[in-house]
Amino acid sequence: MNAERPSLPLRQLLTLSIYWLGIQTIWGGLNTIVIPQRIDALNPGAQGLLLALIIAVGAVAPIIVQPTIGMISDYTVTRWGRRKPYIVIGSLLDVVFLAGFALSNDFLAMLAFYFLLQLSSNFAQGPFQGYVPDLVPARQVGTASGLMGLMLVLGTIVGVGIATFGGAASVPAVMALGAVELVTMVVLVGTVDEGTAAPRRTGSWAQVAASAWNRDILRESNVLWLLLVRLLFLGAYNVTALATPYFERVHGLTDDAANETVFLATVIVGVATLLAAVPGGRLSDRYGRRKVIWAAGLVAGLGLLGVAGAPSRELAIAGFIPFGVGMGLFLSADWALMADVIPKHTSGRYMGVLNAGTAMAGPVFLLVGGPAQDLFGALLGREAGPRIAMLVAALFIVGACLALRHVDPRRREIEPELLGATPAAA
Repeated sequence: MNAERPSLPLRQLLTLSIYWLGIQTIWGGLNTIVIPQRIDALNPGAQGLLLALIIAVGAVAPIIVQPTIGMISDYTVTRWGRRKPYIVIGSLLDVVFLAGFALSNDFLAMLAFYFLLQLSSNFAQGPFQGYVPDLVPARQVGTASGLMGLMLVLGTIVGVGIATFGGAASVPAVMALGAVELVTMVVLVGTVDEGTAAPRRTGSWAQVAASAWNRDILRESNVLWLLLVRLLFLGAYNVTALATPYFERVHGLTDDAANETVFLATVIVGVATLLAAVPGGRLSDRYGRRKVIWAAGLVAGLGLLGVAGAPSRELAIAGFIPFGVGMGLFLSADWALMADVIPKHTSGRYMGVLNAGTAMAGPVFLLVGGPAQDLFGALLGREAGPRIAMLVAALFIVGACLALRHVDPRRREIEPELLGATPAAA
């Protein structure tokens, strides 16, 4: 059982988390800087709607791919282990599709390559997410989750920095995002010993893949409620995709100045998140995951209210500090809660299902916040739209905190009677 595993050294916990830095470098750079700036150049009047559309189309891939490939990896047996083949293949394809995206000159081509990039990235990410419940003992889950939050934030900073100072329209800058992911993939694959143990597969691979979507998941109320919590809370995090128009329209900055300010705000959010992420995991071990997440919601929500009402650029940037602290607390405690409550016999499947909430978070928020920005901007003036988008993000956090009341935080261990079950019956 997971609880009986020996403690892992800190370097092992770091290498288990480092691939998150690579993944988030790509999405932080693309979603925060590259895509909004390219869309604004194509059609500034419909930036919010087009941004929501491209993110929504891209979200279809992870919703389908993560649980399915995660489930297949649960039953995979190779001399590398269960997860590594998928991580390597997905990472290599990421570079190919990033190149296609970088060379795209119209919206439809960008949309197509963004979708393909989502397919390949989540082909790797679904299996990768099984590592914490697979390998980390219960007493170290909080620490591992804090390190995961740390890597996500570092990835965002690196990605936004590369896109900002390398040029959002620059092919080398976009390809540099993929290079960071390749480096972290090599470190992960070269240092993690995941073993070769896997549940016994008695059905075909088609049955295994289809079983990721069996109706038994509807009996896992914790998984379903936590899916909603993650969708709403992480949806609010995607307000950063609207930060450039916020600084342009509310505080009158030029495109370049707005991008540089967004980078500065991202660094500030990142530092605040970094300072909170690892302590957040430890605090959740001591006081409980839900209490830390509720505290995170309060702090992040107050930060967003400050940004929404900020009369100056400097006060807006200051409002991102508590927002970052709240996000750091959430990322660490939330990941630990996921690892606690999922059924452990097919961890890749359930981590994939829960991370569908991550995939849906951006599109759901942008489908609400983006059009709200455009609508209120048209009705009340350019300045009003981005402020309303910040308030929408705060409401998302409120909804997440309310949904969390329905999640039972007690840890669930491996159920031995299910280890030999057929995928179709599991």
